[in-house]
This record gives sequence, C-alpha cells and structure tokens, in this order.
Amino acid sequence: MRTNFEELLEAGAHFGHLKRKWNPAMAPYIFMERNGIHIIDLNKTVVKVEEAAEALKNIAKSGRKILFVATKKQAKEVVAAKAQEVSMPYITERWAGGMLTNFFTIRKAIKKMSAFDKMMNDGTFDNISKREKLQITRQREKLEKNLGSIADLTRLPSAIFVVDVMKENIAVREAQRLGIPVFGIVDTNSNPNEIDYVIPANDDATSSVEVILNAVCAAIKEGLEERKVEKADEAAAAAQNGEAPAPKRQRARKGGAKKEAEHVEVPAAEATETATEENA
Repeated sequence: MRTNFEELLEAGAHFGHLKRKWNPAMAPYIFMERNGIHIIDLNKTVVKVEEAAEALKNIAKSGRKILFVATKKQAKEVVAAKAQEVSMPYITERWAGGMLTNFFTIRKAIKKMSAFDKMMNDGTFDNISKREKLQITRQREKLEKNLGSIADLTRLPSAIFVVDVMKENIAVREAQRLGIPVFGIVDTNSNPNEIDYVIPANDDATSSVEVILNAVCAAIKEGLEERKVEKADEAAAAAQNGEAPAPKRQRARKGGAKKEAEHVEVPAAEATETATEENA
C-alpha cells in the first residue's frame, strides 16, 4: 500500500500553521499561502513519503528495529496501533530523558519490571505484606505505562519515526547524538534540517498522521515479509545441501548492545529524569 495525492488532500495533510509561526527552512515545501495559513505542497509530500517508506522497508528487511515516537494526543493512539501491527517498539506517553543516550539504565528499569512479574508468577508476591504488595503494584504499573511498549527493545533502535519533531525535540537530539536516522512528519513551524527523512505534512490532524503511517507501515510489512521469505529460502537451501543452520548470535548481539550503551556519555541533566523514574 502506498499513499497518494488524493488521500493526503482528503486527510488535510496540506494544512500548515499560520504564516507568522512558520520556519523559513520549510519554504521549499510550501505551495502557497491562503487566509494567513501556509499550504504544504503535497506533490513533494508524496515523494518524501515514498523515500521514507523505502528506507524503512530496508531497515525492517534487515531485521532491525524502528522506534515510533508520538506523545501528542492527536497521534498517540494511531501510532500505538500501527506500531503494534508491525511489531515495532513505540513511545506514546512521556519521553524520559536519556531514553536513547542512557539506554543501559532504561534496560535496567525494564528488567526490574520483569522481576516484578516473576515475583507475581512464582508465588513470592503472596508471601509479602500488603504494603509491599501495594508499592510493587504501583511501581509495576508506572513502569508498564512508560516502558512497557519498548520491553522487547534489547538494543538501540536503528531508526526513529517521529510525529511532530518540535514536541519530540529531546528524542530527535538524542538520536542525532548517537547517529540514529530520524524520520519525521514535519509541519511548517518546524526545522526540517534536523531530520534525515523529512515528510512535510500536517502533524496536528489524526487523519493526516494515519494516512502517512498507513503508507510507511505497509512498507515495513513488506520488508518483514521479504525477510521471512529469504530466511525460509536459506533454510531450505541449507537442508538440501545437508548443512547445519547458521548458529544464532543473539548472545553476542545483546553483549554488543550493552557495551554500546555503556560507552555513551550522558550529561547529568539528561540522566536525572530517567534515574528518578528508575528509583520510583
């Protein structure tokens, strides 16, 4: 599935912000001004959606993860639904400072959540006091709300997809610092120069965000399907030649992710919010 001009037009993707709020760097993507509002050139939007979709497809095909980020109320539900469809991690609540640059600490918080789950399943939870049960339950709910959607993210993502790059500026800066490509829906009040794959469009309308996500997630699905086919072909070829399957390198990858996260230098100001969350 690919998006087209008519779908974007019907979804209102062409409506930008008031002229007085514009960012001059968005000039190449603005078609005209109407009643004091900038109108985005949807022909360029279509091209940019195609470019982003192809790049995301290749990332998915290689078996790497894409982190979706959208904490504004107009986009959070649709982003969560679409990310779940393609089995990708997402953040739709609060972006904790250091989510990427202090990834090792975030993983520790997720492991803490898993430890709580183990207590509840192995009977340990039944042998503690009511007060301790209440404290653990509250901590578990808080961790689940903020980090549950990235519980399966065992290493830094290979890309992030952001809705409203101004609102999610902390996520964008962290990704830039680590050299992680940023895909973003960029409205006329934002700076496109900070984004690797710019999709000029209305980032305030749910329908606009949904049309674009439909296109990029369809491309991700294609990449995942192609990966499955390639894996099946490799397994069949190996079986035909009497070869053993290639050994899994999961342990090495996990170690590499830990090592990579540990060597990221994080300013105290960025890590404070995450550390508070960890110790809550």
